[in-house]
Amino acid sequence: MRVVGNRSGVRRFAAMSIYRIPERKGTDPVNTDLINLIKKYDHPGPRYTSYPPAPVFSPEFGPQAFREAVTEVERTPSHADLSLYLHIPFCDTLCYFCGCTTIITQNTEHLNRYLGYLYREIDLLAGVVNDQRRVLQLHLGGGTPTYLAPSQITELGNYLHKSFAVRGDAELSVEVDPRDITHAHLKALRDVRFNRISLGVQDFDLNVQRAVNRNQSELVTRQVIDWSRELGFSSLNIDLIYGLPLQTVDSFTRTLEKVIDISPERIAVYNFAYVPWIKKQQKLIHGEDLPSAETKLQILSKTIDMLTRAGYIYIGMDHFARPDDELTVAQKTKTLHRNFQGYSTRAGSDLYGLGMSAISHFGTYYAQNVKTLQEYYHALEQGDFATHVGYKMTFDDEIRKFVIMRLMCDLTLSKRTVEEKYSITFDDYFRESMIKLTPLLDDRLIISEDEALAVTPEGRLFLRNIALCFDAHASTSPRPTPVYSRTV
Repeated sequence: MRVVGNRSGVRRFAAMSIYRIPERKGTDPVNTDLINLIKKYDHPGPRYTSYPPAPVFSPEFGPQAFREAVTEVERTPSHADLSLYLHIPFCDTLCYFCGCTTIITQNTEHLNRYLGYLYREIDLLAGVVNDQRRVLQLHLGGGTPTYLAPSQITELGNYLHKSFAVRGDAELSVEVDPRDITHAHLKALRDVRFNRISLGVQDFDLNVQRAVNRNQSELVTRQVIDWSRELGFSSLNIDLIYGLPLQTVDSFTRTLEKVIDISPERIAVYNFAYVPWIKKQQKLIHGEDLPSAETKLQILSKTIDMLTRAGYIYIGMDHFARPDDELTVAQKTKTLHRNFQGYSTRAGSDLYGLGMSAISHFGTYYAQNVKTLQEYYHALEQGDFATHVGYKMTFDDEIRKFVIMRLMCDLTLSKRTVEEKYSITFDDYFRESMIKLTPLLDDRLIISEDEALAVTPEGRLFLRNIALCFDAHASTSPRPTPVYSRTV
């Protein structure tokens, strides 16, 4: 049955839904109805860190198109700040679960060569970016960024500060693998103004770690955390993954207890994207060791319950934050944003990606760099950008992106806001989308009223399915092999 009510009802419900999923009665944490919903809606779909999703990007958008697009955007009068993403693809060991673009090597000579080409790309970009614009956000990801030596971190940081104007209050964040980092690495990061740190943990259980080839002791992890706090990193995030082989409710509960004791400012709990047809190393995971849908639901339910009881706010699909954290404040003030790193508080800035496979989003353009070192080096040797694919958004894309991002970030959507922003009539424009949304409305995963949509507490588990109803590209190019992970 579709739920219809008054406008203030949606407002009250939306405010409540930001905080926590209502507790279920009984001792059994499994909700049979919810399991049936997960089975019903569990099919491949984008994570919507962008709209349109990356598989829509076209190889017809190459280096020349990228240069022209950047030049167009940078010549347009704008006081918007910039975000930068730098991709360091190297790791010294292979984590079987990983879905990132990585290169496994123990030859550190590769790092010096890669940095040399990265500096060339930085020079190219700095040469076309308006020098009045300042960097508000910088993220160093991978791979393993801390595979760089401390001296290389210092050199890279100084090069970035020399090439771009970085605001004094900028957010500089870095992904860290606790297994191969030293105090000197963290000191080098702080010296070049990095202030946020994200630690990959995934799971503290030793059996799970062995099953995914990531042996990482709790002692090592806590040592890195102690160092980072001593050095003055202002925010600590811990990444966990549920759905990994050999995980049980009890084992993940023990991991959560340890994470709560560590008390990071943010916690990301990702659903394992099992896509062995895309990421070949995942074939090394024994499929029979993966937890069932019921067990995954139990783990997720336990995660939400434990973290919210510990005082964390459930932000969206996979993020939890303290009540005073910027993510929580941004959601309350409806300024939360999603980009290729997940939820972000720095909306409105153009994002330029640097390094192999890095993705940019600026103005109405998307662009992604080539995904192999040879192609990356070759492009820069020609004195050109390393763009491999890209996309120019249409007006329809802009409207749908706004709708999808607001639903995923705010958990509510004002139809009137959309109408005023884009001069459309919401119900007419999205008539087909609302028809697609009917099953989710009937299953009470989202509420539709005259002037607003609101995601229900349980609907937050199905945000990707809700967004899929507004995706005009979802069925335009059927593929024999799925390109997305499961939505639930």
